[in-house]
Amino acid sequence: MRFRLFTFAAMPARSPNPPIWLLGLGLWPLGINGALLLITMPQLLAAEHVTAGRIAAITSMALAPGFVSFLLAPLLDWGLSRRTWAIIFTLATGLGSMAALLFVRRPGLLPWFFFGSNLGAYLVAAACGGWFGELVGREKQGALGSWLAAVNIASGGIAAMIAIPLFRGLPAPLGALVLGGLNLLALPLFLITPCPPADARLAREGFAAFARDVGRIVRRPIVLWTLLLFISPATAFALTNSLSGFAAEFHTTEAMAGLLGGTGVTLAGVIGSLLVPKLGGRLPPRVLYILLGLLGASFSFLLIGLPRTPALFGAALLGENLFQAAAFAVSNLIALNTLGEDNPLAATQFGLLFASSSVPLTYMQMIDGAAFATHGLNGGLFVDAALTALSCLALAMVLRGFHGSVGRAEAL
Repeated sequence: MRFRLFTFAAMPARSPNPPIWLLGLGLWPLGINGALLLITMPQLLAAEHVTAGRIAAITSMALAPGFVSFLLAPLLDWGLSRRTWAIIFTLATGLGSMAALLFVRRPGLLPWFFFGSNLGAYLVAAACGGWFGELVGREKQGALGSWLAAVNIASGGIAAMIAIPLFRGLPAPLGALVLGGLNLLALPLFLITPCPPADARLAREGFAAFARDVGRIVRRPIVLWTLLLFISPATAFALTNSLSGFAAEFHTTEAMAGLLGGTGVTLAGVIGSLLVPKLGGRLPPRVLYILLGLLGASFSFLLIGLPRTPALFGAALLGENLFQAAAFAVSNLIALNTLGEDNPLAATQFGLLFASSSVPLTYMQMIDGAAFATHGLNGGLFVDAALTALSCLALAMVLRGFHGSVGRAEAL
């Protein structure tokens, strides 16, 4: 379904778009910054004898932009082009990462730097989703969604593997500057990719009129349905963040767990992401999204009660990450599909949907953690799988009703 609130003014001929795989670098800063925040920083803080509770609190605060970034997403469609905003927030991400690493011995300050860098990274993702989603045709959005997910995962894996050696091996403050500078490697892509100017109508209108336009976007049935889909635990796969802590129960050495959690998980994530275009041509995206959730839940159920061996640990960790990566790619495709054509609020809409997909990752992590603490590994696996499966079944029933009410073209 085409969606036109306003149209861009006629534009002169532009240079060809970069290849789809290269456009995936739009999520490069999100992957780099995420690895520095979630993997490198806890290791550095632990080496400084910061308590586990303090590390968890610092990480939680720094992760907050995953939820609140949508509040600033409308800025990406107002005043300046999406290219300009992407460059601005990429620089903010890099500077925030550098500052956090420079102030690793100041736990009271570094959460604020990482909050800023993570907020910048999510806004870069929103800007690129709206920008690139408008550049490519609908038939190529599956490939774009897959490459965005693959680059996000791959860049995070690369950063996780090289961050500590660089930080420790280079003289201070060079290590922090180099790691923060990794975020900036996406800038050449932004400079060469064609980008329409900011919509003139939005630039002229006052804040109240602009807010009404944003409100109309949020109230669209397709957006509301997609929000419901993304905030449900259908494809949270929070086990990917928990299983590595149970390596000892599977009689797996720390070295093997590190190898599987680094190189193995990165490869599984990239493969899972890039499988989606092959599957997406056969199933509607929302059906595929729910099916991936059911397959992932079935996989988790199968792990219950099996002998705790290193081979099972590897299969569990890689399998869960493969399913999660595929789900990320499909969620990107679903969000891109909702944009329509000539949507002047595309970055706002993509930013809202992208941020909503972070919600279940957090609350399912808390639920799984409580289940692990009270009922052990089997209890955590059962709770995670059961909630995922029930959510998918409920969404399947809702999807049937939604399909009938708004029609196949927009629903699927």
